[in-house]
Amino acid sequence: KQWYQRRVAITAGEDVKMFRPMLNMLRMKRTAEKLTLPDFNGEEFLKLIKELIKLDADWVPNSTEASLYVRPTFISTDPMIGVRPPVNARLYCITCPVGPYYPQEGRELFKSVKLLADPQFVRAWEGGIGGYKAGGNYAPTLSIQKEAATKNCSQVLWLYGPDHLLTEVGTMNFFVFRKSADGHQELVTPPLSSGLILPGVTRQSVLDLARSWGEFSVVEENITMAAFLKELEKGNIIEVFGTGTACMICPVHSILFQDKEYDIPTMTNGAHLSKRLFTTMQDIQVGNIEHEWAESIYS
Repeated sequence: KQWYQRRVAITAGEDVKMFRPMLNMLRMKRTAEKLTLPDFNGEEFLKLIKELIKLDADWVPNSTEASLYVRPTFISTDPMIGVRPPVNARLYCITCPVGPYYPQEGRELFKSVKLLADPQFVRAWEGGIGGYKAGGNYAPTLSIQKEAATKNCSQVLWLYGPDHLLTEVGTMNFFVFRKSADGHQELVTPPLSSGLILPGVTRQSVLDLARSWGEFSVVEENITMAAFLKELEKGNIIEVFGTGTACMICPVHSILFQDKEYDIPTMTNGAHLSKRLFTTMQDIQVGNIEHEWAESIYS
């Protein structure tokens, strides 16, 4: 049994900050319970992670384009091979400096991607562990990622069920900014209730920020491929993007589905919401905006 979490430490002037670390910690504990790994004191573990980052502080890149990758991991260490809840386990954390998630073209940091949507591939299913940060959710997706690359796609748009529900983008949560039936704008993302969707920290932050602005509706509801393509044909799709720790906000410019490529007008429309979300969260992380979400390792 094994799980891991993604988080980053970022320089903020003379400080080093972590972004909403307790949300990650709560997800860790939830996943540990699901995998029958032992419970642990999340607040104490976070203190230890902060001490580790202090030791590794010289490795935190002094750049908004890079960060210190922080990976807490929990594995079974029973001295046997068997199928049973573990008796012994090891909880540990490693760090590593990293650059941008996607390869850059010149200095283009806010790069849009093309997605492969193929209903024969499934990332998660109802009643499974798609909503948990388990290592077993990721290894089986790598071969499909290679398949996507052969078709000039950067990521996979995961579909589910006979209705082809849009669920996640690669290892990211999925968002659509569109015009609603009454002509107003709304931000939509699939709900967590199905168990198919990982409760991403960036996902929750996007929802919280958008709701705090109060400028458009924020909705958590299922989106089928048929409904999405219908709205795209009508011209109601404004932006599509993924969210995750590594890239924060990743705009989408096209989707390859059933051998047909559909252009998504995210960048054509200026990607205004995507860029605003990205800039706001980055400003919070590096301390340009004082916010409770950016937690100093020295606090």
